Amino acid sequence: MHATGTGMVQHRHSWRHSPEEEAARRRWQHPESILEGIGLAPGGTFVDVGCGDGFFALPAARIVGPHGRVCGIDIDAGALDLLREKARSGGFDNVLLHQGMAEEIVLCDGCADVVFFGIDLHDFVDPVQVLANAKRMALDTGVIVDVDWKKEPLPLGPPPAKKFSTEHAASLMAEAGLEVRTVAESGPYHYIITAVPGR
Repeated sequence: MHATGTGMVQHRHSWRHSPEEEAARRRWQHPESILEGIGLAPGGTFVDVGCGDGFFALPAARIVGPHGRVCGIDIDAGALDLLREKARSGGFDNVLLHQGMAEEIVLCDGCADVVFFGIDLHDFVDPVQVLANAKRMALDTGVIVDVDWKKEPLPLGPPPAKKFSTEHAASLMAEAGLEVRTVAESGPYHYIITAVPGR
């Protein structure tokens, strides 16, 4: 999904889910519960960095409602096309999509209630830059949220060497000028870290 090294790697299977794959994923990861748990509310602005085909973005669009907005960023044009079609068929006109590298995109200064990384922070070429961009996009009262794979052998996901430990992810957030507030488990395979813009 994101650039790695000197080449571009498209994690297409991971980020374009068939209905069967999405139903299977929902057995071990419930996006609505995660989004409500981080305080996403009607009228909010949600920035989904590495949104893929919308596993989190579409539930977020339902939660924020017609007076809120969801902004998705992804390098994969095909995944964005699929998300755009899902949003259209679902009647969501509050979803705005942007193609490109998250290292290079800042959609706004201080507009987002939530800037969200859904199982992808480990994929970026420069995660500190991506997190610094997230800090710029977040409101002073906003949160930056990283949901990612536990760094251990699991039946799903990338090998442990590819994953970030909670300590490493938190250190990247601190390097980007964020203040980590909570670190917790999120289901059987993931952790969730919440941070706020550093003062």
